[in-house]
Amino acid sequence: MPIDLITLGAALLTGLIGGVHCLVMCGGVATGLAAASRAPGDAPVTGRAALNAALALNIGRVIGYSIGGLLVGVFGTVLVQGLDLPRLMFALRLAVGLVLILVGLRLLGGRDRLGAVGRIGRAIWPTLQKLGRGLLPADRAWKRLVLGALWGWLPCGLSWSMLLVALFTVDPLNATLTMAAFGTGTLLTMVPVTWGSARLARRLAQPRLRRSLGALVIAAGSLTVFAPWLIHVPALHDLLSALGCRTLPPS
Repeated sequence: MPIDLITLGAALLTGLIGGVHCLVMCGGVATGLAAASRAPGDAPVTGRAALNAALALNIGRVIGYSIGGLLVGVFGTVLVQGLDLPRLMFALRLAVGLVLILVGLRLLGGRDRLGAVGRIGRAIWPTLQKLGRGLLPADRAWKRLVLGALWGWLPCGLSWSMLLVALFTVDPLNATLTMAAFGTGTLLTMVPVTWGSARLARRLAQPRLRRSLGALVIAAGSLTVFAPWLIHVPALHDLLSALGCRTLPPS
């Protein structure tokens, strides 16, 4: 399956503006993990060392997202393996677009209609917390990476909604890249927060910018839904094909 650039772009934008949501939900976790990078009684980590710790934790978080994408991508592929059902694949692509639209509406301040997805995360999070406590103090780079990867499985409705998008791609590569793009988008907000500065996050929280990026996610979702029809327009065929879009399945 070609790489779906529309979905990847929407995932990146979701992570970028959704990072403000992460600031509300994960801000305390981020600062707590940063503090956990030193042993009790040690002086606070500052300067370049603090930045390196913040980067390791957040890169680990992106790795955690990517692992989740790979797992659901493999799971989705196994479910449809051996099935020659073009219309099923078409329906799954529509599902990707519809979930992106719902995510975009949430970013605009609408109701969270995908909150139930996070219940799976809430079920497994206590076990992951126990594993995380075994890594404290996270005074080594590898510990910070692993701790960050566990952080990526925090039962956050937004990240688990994107995991649903990744599942519906039924392709391990696209699913992994989708979650990696989402995680990369959040770095712009979460690295400064983990490092100890939320000034950039406050700028991203400006209503006009938030609405603009949310609208772009909705546009990407809509294009994903309607692309199988639009790809038949000669002027759009080459562009949409390059973005990973497919034609309608045969009748």
